[in-house]
Amino acid sequence: MSIHPTIPLPDYREYPVEEMRQRISRFYADIDRRRTVRSFSSRSVPRDIIETALRAANTAPSGANLQPWHFVVVSGPETKRKIREAAEAEEREFYTHRASEEWLAALEPLGTDEHKPFLETAPYLIAVFLQKFGALPDGRKVKHYYPSESTGLATGILITALHRAGLATLTHTPSPMKFLNEILCRPKSERPFLLLVVGYPADDARVPDIERKSLEEFASFIET
Repeated sequence: MSIHPTIPLPDYREYPVEEMRQRISRFYADIDRRRTVRSFSSRSVPRDIIETALRAANTAPSGANLQPWHFVVVSGPETKRKIREAAEAEEREFYTHRASEEWLAALEPLGTDEHKPFLETAPYLIAVFLQKFGALPDGRKVKHYYPSESTGLATGILITALHRAGLATLTHTPSPMKFLNEILCRPKSERPFLLLVVGYPADDARVPDIERKSLEEFASFIET
């Protein structure tokens, strides 16, 4: 028997089966419109929308409920310029030396290269940091459990929330990303997880003509 205090499950809602189908169908139709965008408008986005999306991300499940993430929201042009310069330096190394021919071939249909103007154009960059350790209220260090999985779940909810708000996103992962710790003054105990570019798509934005896998290709059902 747990010695920790609990409360009744709050705000749970059960729906009739037909309403469940309608709700999940509407959600799928909406999220199926989500596309990664690489051409952003410089139009401003109200900060409170970003704040609410971050609150949604913070509802994600996490190992031992330790919430091992930190989000740094960047809107200042000078900091965005520094991030772009550092990211493009790493990307040049990747495309010139680090990436295998197989990897480059896989990226070719997407039209990506080392040039990342969206890092300055988009109104917001959200740097997602994974925290390997945290601090208790009394100052003691506590290990975080499953920080990668937990931070990935929170980031997925963040992307979905921003899409629901009508914004476009791009997950950018230059490797390595240690420059983010330096530019954004984050401690070494935090590891950059990804850089999320957020804003409105440019009026002339185009995306690759790609298809998603069918349900039969990515899911299995075992009923015995």
